[in-house]
Amino acid sequence: MEQHIYAYILHNEGAIDDTAFELLTAAKKIDPTASVTAILAGWGPDLDAVCHKAAASFAEVWKIENQALSYPDAELIRRLLVRIIPGRSIFLLPHEHFGMDLAPGLSIMLDAAYVSDVVDLEGVEDVILKAVRQEYNGQVSTHVDCDISSGTVITVRPGSFKEDESEGVNGQVVDKSSEATEEGMPETGRHFLEMVEAEVGDVDITQSEILVSVGRGIGDEENLEIAFDLAKAVGGDVSCSRPIVDNKWLEKHRQVGNSGKTVKPKVYMALGISGAFQHIAGLKGNPFVVAVNKNPKAPIFQVADVGVVADILDLVPELTDRVNEMKGGKQWD
Repeated sequence: MEQHIYAYILHNEGAIDDTAFELLTAAKKIDPTASVTAILAGWGPDLDAVCHKAAASFAEVWKIENQALSYPDAELIRRLLVRIIPGRSIFLLPHEHFGMDLAPGLSIMLDAAYVSDVVDLEGVEDVILKAVRQEYNGQVSTHVDCDISSGTVITVRPGSFKEDESEGVNGQVVDKSSEATEEGMPETGRHFLEMVEAEVGDVDITQSEILVSVGRGIGDEENLEIAFDLAKAVGGDVSCSRPIVDNKWLEKHRQVGNSGKTVKPKVYMALGISGAFQHIAGLKGNPFVVAVNKNPKAPIFQVADVGVVADILDLVPELTDRVNEMKGGKQWD
C-alpha cells in the first residue's frame, strides 16, 4: 500500500496519552508493514520530551511547535495540518472530544473519506478499507467498506485496541513547525480563557487499583450499599457510570467515562453497567474487566475478561460473602 499512515498524538504535561499506542495498533491492522508517523503539536519543553518518548515507538515523529498551540485548538491545528499532510494519506485520531472536533473538518479540507468511532479494522483489499463501528449504543456492529484511494481520516474509539507496547524503534524527530506556519498562523474564532481543574473528592479513583463500578442496574440509591460492601471486601473503591451521578446518588468525582474520570485500575468490576463507549473511554491500561449484567447483549461483555449474566442485587451480596469467607475476616491489602 503506497499511502502513508499518520497518527495524531494527544499529550499533557509531558505525558503521552495511552491512545497514542492504541492508534499504533490500529495502524498495523491497516497495514502491518506500514511506517507510521506520529504528529505532536504544542509549545515548550514538554513538547520536546513527549516527541522523544514517541520516537521510541514510532518510525518518525513530526513536531509542530508554536506558542499559539500552548492550548490545543482543533480549529487552528486543523489548518496547520492541511499544509503538511500529503494527499491520499491515512490519518488516525482518538475518538474523544478533541478528535471529534478536529476530524470532520480535516477530512473535508483534505478531500478525504471520513470514518468515525471505529472499534475494529479488518485490513485493506485493493483500495477498500474494512472497518467496524457500533450503532444503537453498542447493540449492533456495522461493517463499513471505505474507499481510501483519495485518503482517509479515521477516529478510533479509545480502549478498542490494545496498546502497542513495542519500543526500541528509535524513530527520528522532524521539526515541521516552519512548514506548518510558513504562511503565518491562521486566525480562528476561538479564544482560550482558562483551564478549570476537576473537583477533588474524598476518593481519587484515578489512583485505585481495584474499582467496583455501578450503573443503572443498581436500581435504587439504597442498593449502593452492596457495592460499598464488595469494595471493602476486595480492598477497592466504588466508582460509577453517569446515570448514578445524574441521579445524585454518588458524587461527580466517582464517575468514570468521557464526562468523568479516566482510570487505570488493575481490576474493574462493572456492575449493572451497559458499557456504552462514553463510559468505556474512561478505562485505560488494559484492566482485568469483570462484568455483571442481566442483559446478555450488553456491550460491556465485548470488553470483559469475565462476564456474568445475572442480577447484581442477587449476585453481589453472595460474592461479597464468599470473598469474606476466603479472607477469613481479614482485610486484603
